[in-house]
Amino acid sequence: MDYKKYILPHIWNLKPYSSARDEFKGTEGIFLDANENPIGSGLEEDFNRYPDPLQWQIKSQIAKIKNCSTDEIFLGNGSDEAIDLLIRMTCTPDASSIIVCPPTYGMYEVSASINNVPLIKVNLTSEYQLNIDSILKTIDSTTRLLFICSPNNPTGNLMKREDIYKILDSFQTGFVVIDEAYIDFSNEPSFIQELNRFPQLIVLQTLSKAYGLASLRLGMAFANPTIINLFNKIKPPYNIGGATQRLVQKALGNSQFVTKSIQQLKINKEKLINDLKHIKGVSTIFHSDANFILVKFIRAQELFDYLISQKIIARNRSNVELCNDSIRITIGLESENKELIQKIKIFYTENNV
Repeated sequence: MDYKKYILPHIWNLKPYSSARDEFKGTEGIFLDANENPIGSGLEEDFNRYPDPLQWQIKSQIAKIKNCSTDEIFLGNGSDEAIDLLIRMTCTPDASSIIVCPPTYGMYEVSASINNVPLIKVNLTSEYQLNIDSILKTIDSTTRLLFICSPNNPTGNLMKREDIYKILDSFQTGFVVIDEAYIDFSNEPSFIQELNRFPQLIVLQTLSKAYGLASLRLGMAFANPTIINLFNKIKPPYNIGGATQRLVQKALGNSQFVTKSIQQLKINKEKLINDLKHIKGVSTIFHSDANFILVKFIRAQELFDYLISQKIIARNRSNVELCNDSIRITIGLESENKELIQKIKIFYTENNV
């Protein structure tokens, strides 16, 4: 597949903004080029100088962790920035189209709407798997992006790997985007290792989940170097702030935290699932490869409102396709999960369920 022809022509021809830090790569010298404040920041640490616009030190750390090259990595202000840039890179407003597979992450649809790109929905099956036949029938000459979330949000399950391969082999008019925000909690290998095989593949990951850095807002896109160069071409000059870069560099050096966190959250998840199985008001606990579970409850809306009143905040997904009467529960600390179970039991006891 010649993926290059599905990048908008004006993107290829765009002359990117050249920042001061693009023109000089060094770290020492008398900097009189960027109109910064030379006195400092008025903080314990100085942030008066613009940060590395391409975040090379972080990319070097990530490349070792993800077993890829630095020129296959784009870093954004959360994965949402990569999603938006990708749509702007490939989709003509009101002409191109995007396919998503609900129930799934809502920002695909929001970003499509912001960019005035028609969105086509092909629902997952009742088992929350890709409906391959329907997807392949829906793809046409206008389709530029197909988003697959795996493990999926809000259902928590991995998409069947063989189904994703079928789509990658068949989809010839644009890019397949696999959102792996929760891949660190699964036992499945990342599709990052398939980038050389499928040049139209783009993989999204994040540091918000397993790495515990949600507040720092750093998302990652992995793709072949040509696509990464285009991401860097159209992004804002300094999209990742200096404070975030410093903290992320430090966090990436603490691999033990990530490993222990994943192990503990898996233990907590199994305990929570086991406790939920003994509650009569629980209809279905769906399999999860993520750090959350989707649970179908009797009188789900009332239960959700009750939990809110008890200052236990879960996510009501009952209004989402195929998720009737379902609440998404993030795996918490053992003490938090225990309190959740107690409150659910109280609700059903008081309501004679």
